[in-house]
Amino acid sequence: MGTAPSSASSQRHTVSAWPTFLTPCWRYTPPLVDPLPHQITAVYEAMLPRHPLRFLLADDPGAGKTIMAGLFIKELITRGDLQRCLVVCPGSLAEQWQDELYRRFHLPFEILTNDKLESARSGNWFLENNLVIARLDNLSRNEDVQNKLKVPDCRWDLIICDEAHKMSATFFGGEIKYTKRYKLGQNLSTYTRHFLLMTATPHNGKEEDFQLFLALLDGDRFEGRFRDGVHAVDVSDLMRRMVKENLLKFDGTPLFPERIAYTVLYRLSHAEARLYKEVTDYVREEFNRAEALQNDKRAGTVGFALTILQRRLASSPEAIYQSLRRRRERLAKRLRELELLQRGAVAAAIAESIPVLDAEDVDDLEDAPDHEVEAAEEEILDQATAARTIDELKAEIATLTMLESLALAVRRSGEDRKWQELANLLSEIFTPAAIANRLAEESVPYGADKPKPKPSPRQKLVIFTEHRDTMNYLE
Repeated sequence: MGTAPSSASSQRHTVSAWPTFLTPCWRYTPPLVDPLPHQITAVYEAMLPRHPLRFLLADDPGAGKTIMAGLFIKELITRGDLQRCLVVCPGSLAEQWQDELYRRFHLPFEILTNDKLESARSGNWFLENNLVIARLDNLSRNEDVQNKLKVPDCRWDLIICDEAHKMSATFFGGEIKYTKRYKLGQNLSTYTRHFLLMTATPHNGKEEDFQLFLALLDGDRFEGRFRDGVHAVDVSDLMRRMVKENLLKFDGTPLFPERIAYTVLYRLSHAEARLYKEVTDYVREEFNRAEALQNDKRAGTVGFALTILQRRLASSPEAIYQSLRRRRERLAKRLRELELLQRGAVAAAIAESIPVLDAEDVDDLEDAPDHEVEAAEEEILDQATAARTIDELKAEIATLTMLESLALAVRRSGEDRKWQELANLLSEIFTPAAIANRLAEESVPYGADKPKPKPSPRQKLVIFTEHRDTMNYLE
């Protein structure tokens, strides 16, 4: 992998040489951005010298990979090496890319939409526009759009894929499972001279999947190598990764504050342990019933709902209680409706009432706005069931009623051990003396060995939680 410069002085040396990198045209029209040392080295040391570029930029979040891409695009244009550029990104990031590239680099990218495709004068919108931003799933799932991309006259000088880890394939049981996104990545790599992948999470922990991912850059080198027993590869010529701890300012000081991580262990109370066991048993039983449905999409939807339930169990007593209550109420309402139907129509009615998701729908949720994800999860969690008959549905509702009462008992008992540990931490930081401004925050040198939080009126605290029920519970 790529590494950071060995010292701050080396980065300062690179910065001092910054003007010599620029062409005369660039100097007269500078971008509205002050690049940092690691951004300069990425563009001028790691990327520009490669012809053609086949590269994975994998710096940590916050490193400014969009700025690096903009610098690279602008420099290629100035050198006369780029006329047509395509940026492929998740749908939620398209407007952000467009805004950043125009505001900082004066690059007027157009976002691909269905309306623009249909109104293209030539019949192929891609041929009419040189600077294009396209949503990942709009390309991967639409064969008509892909056909327009692969026409001979539609070659690109540079294609950038943001959040490129979404273009993944999986090696399992000696076989490779190719996704539509991965196949799109394979095709895109053949449509362009320069190909740049960008992600902060290039490795999912499985070396075989990582090598498949790198095959998007160099198929001859990586495709099938893991199957042939090559379990480790040198990727330093194809990839750069810098973590936040190695990112420096021009004066050699760290760009980001030091991250100090603590894990607070706690033991569940008896009531919490029982609730955890009972919900886990329920989830396991429903998973087994879902697998027996012989309907992959419905089974997948039920499995997704149960996964949501497990996450809420780990979040807070309030989150699991409210989730169980809503699920019971929705299934009970559905039961009353089914009891009015003729017996033979019950099974079909149950199946029709359940929202169906496939793997691609789940992937879409990852890119959707938070409120859409929350609404979709609530609908799936409240309705997806593996029950096939009224009796099975009644049995599941009875189980949910029992679990709901357990969760309510834990909620009312005041024995939420996770909250107790959080309260202890708050009491250590925000003591009465600190709040009264009688204690000053002690200065801690950068790099100290995990300094503990000090009581201080200037202390700031942010609590992150995934679920709204837990947020309301903490308030």
